[in-house]
Amino acid sequence: MRAKRCVPVCTRLVMVLVTTTAVLLAPPPPLFAAGAPLADVTVPAVGRTWPVGSHPRVLRGWEPPATAYGPGHRGIDLAATPGTPVRAVAAGRVSFAGRVAGKGVVSVELTGTDEPPLRTTYEPVTAAVEEGEEVEPGEVIGTVDTTGSHCAVTCVHWGLRRDDTYLNPLSLLPPWLLHRGPSRLLPVY
Repeated sequence: MRAKRCVPVCTRLVMVLVTTTAVLLAPPPPLFAAGAPLADVTVPAVGRTWPVGSHPRVLRGWEPPATAYGPGHRGIDLAATPGTPVRAVAAGRVSFAGRVAGKGVVSVELTGTDEPPLRTTYEPVTAAVEEGEEVEPGEVIGTVDTTGSHCAVTCVHWGLRRDDTYLNPLSLLPPWLLHRGPSRLLPVY
């Protein structure tokens, strides 16, 4: 009689353990919308640094629009306090540094990314560079503005385009730069 009562209880216990294990072992949520690739094969991983900080919190990921003028998020939003230095992700030439619709914007055409070249855009940013200036990876191109952010908290919107096509800016960063955890050395036998 006792064995018959144990079967439903044991079955439930096994199901709880399986479900809990699956949740704990599941990968972390993506930095991009469902169905949107993390890396685009047409984008070389030429980035050498994050635009702000060493690994900023992503407030909103890339959500490519279904059509050219459809809804979506054509970049990623990175948490950053006003006055934070904004750095060029990769080497290039400043193609624009000024204000658009009241927001400070800096755009950089990336060197060695074929034709038409890839272009990164950072906003809202007070520019520290001028149009035509060459920049190196990690070079400060401006600081985060106190106004003009479309986030609930101050952020930098980081975008990437090739001609009229919006791409995932995270595609510029090599996998080792995207990794969140600490590096671990394994023993050599």
